[in-house]
Amino acid sequence: MQTEPQNQPWIRREPLIIIGSGPAAWTAAVYAARANLNPVVYEGEASREMIPGGQLMFTTDIENFPGFPEGIGGQELMERMRAQAIRFGTRVVSENITTVDFSHHPHRFVTSGGSEVRALASIVATGARANWLGLSNEERLARSGGGVSACAVCDGALPFFRDKRLFVAGGGDSAMEEATYLSKYASEVVIVHRRDAFRASKVMVDRALANPKIRVQWNTRILDVLGDDFITGLRVEDTATGCPADLEGSGLFVAIGHTPNTEFLRGQIALSPSGYVETPSPWRTCTSVPGVFAAGDVMDAYYRQAITAAGTGCMAALEAERWLAHHHVPGAEPPMLETVDAPTLLERESGV
Repeated sequence: MQTEPQNQPWIRREPLIIIGSGPAAWTAAVYAARANLNPVVYEGEASREMIPGGQLMFTTDIENFPGFPEGIGGQELMERMRAQAIRFGTRVVSENITTVDFSHHPHRFVTSGGSEVRALASIVATGARANWLGLSNEERLARSGGGVSACAVCDGALPFFRDKRLFVAGGGDSAMEEATYLSKYASEVVIVHRRDAFRASKVMVDRALANPKIRVQWNTRILDVLGDDFITGLRVEDTATGCPADLEGSGLFVAIGHTPNTEFLRGQIALSPSGYVETPSPWRTCTSVPGVFAAGDVMDAYYRQAITAAGTGCMAALEAERWLAHHHVPGAEPPMLETVDAPTLLERESGV
């Protein structure tokens, strides 16, 4: 990794930038700000698919985040996290990072507003977005809390869904897991699948089909989600005959996967085949690029929970602080963690 010349005063240089605005990003910001790293959070801009705050902005009630025995709304939780980070001095820029260049150090970032910033270290916490069916009423009811969700663990235990007939859309392992989890609360779970066989693993399929509360609606395509304020059912079509039908139900859980928000990183950092940022060392947030760390759903295809995202945000901030201190960045003090024996930038450049 080459070092850039220092004679470009018009380019802003930061010790640490954090890209994202979900639980991972704001937790990292709290830790980094309290460590006097003066972080900047690029929280992004609103789009059709995502808004600042991430997936929790589409969640009306969260009952499994520690510290809120009565539950808390997703938007309120994100507002509180953001306010806490700002309280400790975090600066916030409401723009996306559209381009990165990790070939030189400090690393180069370009924003959606056309600004350029260089950073000594960065934390990528851009999350992942749920894949939806693409139906307008589906999206509307998901945003309003009308009974459409992409996370059974997040929402399935809510009183709204208890003792009701619930639908799960999908045919992979995620759909089997969602259906099995929901069966603890629903009166019936109907897996709606477009084909006559699942692509999920045999063990997951066997477990789901052995559950007396779960049945399958084979060869069925969802055409629309019915309901104004709340879901009342699905309009479907038989993929073999083309015949339409309406199915009554009180909830839809879409389980057709997630897409990590890593398009802007391609070619600059190691990504998994499905697009998640790879962290080569277990239980670490280091990436393939020195000084770049990843936290939250952008690097976690397994847990995908707000609390685990927040935990990795803490980890990334501590690792970034340690990395900056190890590389003799003024003001960065090493946290109470064992320091990894690694050459500093100066040592690498001089061949020591």
